[in-house]
Amino acid sequence: MVSDEIPETLTSASDETVSNEEVVAPGATPAAGRGVKAIGQTVVARLVIQGLNAGTGILTARLLLPAGRGQLAAITLWSSFLAGLTTFGLPSALIYYIRNRPKQTGELLVNGLAMSTLLSIAAALVGVLSMPHWLHQYPLWAIRSAQWFLLVTPLCSTAFLLRGALEASGSFKMSNMAQLLNPGVTLAILLGLLAVHRFTTFTAALAYILAAFPVFGLLAWQGRHLFAGGPRPSVAGSRLLLSYGIRSYGIDLLGTLALQVDQVLVVSFLTPADLGLYVVVLSLSRMLNVFQLSVVMVLFPKAAGRSTEEAVAMTGRAARMSLLLTGMCALGVAVIGPVLLRLFYGRAYARSALSLRILLAEVTISGCVFVLAQAFMALGRPGTVTLLQAVGLGLSVPLMLLLIPRFGIAGAAISLLLSTCVRFVFLYASFPLFLKIAPPSLMPQRQDFEMLRRAFKPFERRATV
Repeated sequence: MVSDEIPETLTSASDETVSNEEVVAPGATPAAGRGVKAIGQTVVARLVIQGLNAGTGILTARLLLPAGRGQLAAITLWSSFLAGLTTFGLPSALIYYIRNRPKQTGELLVNGLAMSTLLSIAAALVGVLSMPHWLHQYPLWAIRSAQWFLLVTPLCSTAFLLRGALEASGSFKMSNMAQLLNPGVTLAILLGLLAVHRFTTFTAALAYILAAFPVFGLLAWQGRHLFAGGPRPSVAGSRLLLSYGIRSYGIDLLGTLALQVDQVLVVSFLTPADLGLYVVVLSLSRMLNVFQLSVVMVLFPKAAGRSTEEAVAMTGRAARMSLLLTGMCALGVAVIGPVLLRLFYGRAYARSALSLRILLAEVTISGCVFVLAQAFMALGRPGTVTLLQAVGLGLSVPLMLLLIPRFGIAGAAISLLLSTCVRFVFLYASFPLFLKIAPPSLMPQRQDFEMLRRAFKPFERRATV
């Protein structure tokens, strides 16, 4: 949870124009150029977000030490996790239908918000009942805190939908701003607690939870124009969203599980100190998600409604660019990982360097899978990806149950890597099987480097001013 103000350079993709002097890579269209610019701007926003997240992570890791950091993770994990489990594919469905039926935006959004609110409230109630069992290794105050903090679960769910609606309407700037606000507020509260000598595990957890409120307020305010005409929930609107959402729900569900099921399991299997170590190396490796998440944020809305050839070509170009950037960064972090852990987080975290390297390989491959899946989403075939990814991710839970008790946090990392490799193989093979088209090449091409240069060219010009 994080954020701050977004730079003025992060403009909406819908507001951009391509000048006559702009160079378009061979085979690329002006529309593709605008999409690449939006991706470049989103990457910058994500980098700022990751910087703020790093600030909160370093602060909490150093002041709370591994045991306290583990307790903090156990308390704050559940709101976003349960919200992700109960999306029923509504954010993806909202993006898909707003792009294809823009005149129904208000009606679709109202129906989506009504359903997500009810689902998230039900999920929070189940979570309250489950906390004593799942957090049996933690003190009573930590269990009670985790239960109370589930009150923000509906805010997380509605924030997912509001962000999706803004992105579908081209307001990437507003979506970026909301994501920046969260870590900025969190870090500000943590620094305030440190200044007044009230920095404890509980107050740090409170800082993470309170940051959800300004984010929700900003999204609701920025998305108010989408409710023009005062539409009300309807059976027809809900049925339309669910017709796509149920088929894509598996992808949302698998995505949430892929990102957090390991933490959910290690909470129950590991001591708070070991959980603290795992959370630190996991968050450090997940900083590399910045490229894939930025690409997907722009790619799905841009590719929806296009032909199969266009959608696959866009997806391939995006996968190559994000894989190249992520791979280079992962290699660098793997080399200096132990130094980073000791320097920024403290000596106690340096012994988890092996797990960090395994997770860096996993995040590189899983990000590529995430980007490639957008071709199926944009072409109205979410059920195919759901089925294929379920087989691969289904391996992770038994692997974790087998390897975590034996190898600790390294076992969790190995389980994630193995299941991610299986998902990649299945997904890549599904292009000719289900879309009847050759899978996109993942080898970097010359025009990819040109498009990367163009994506960051606006920021280079500003830096020289």
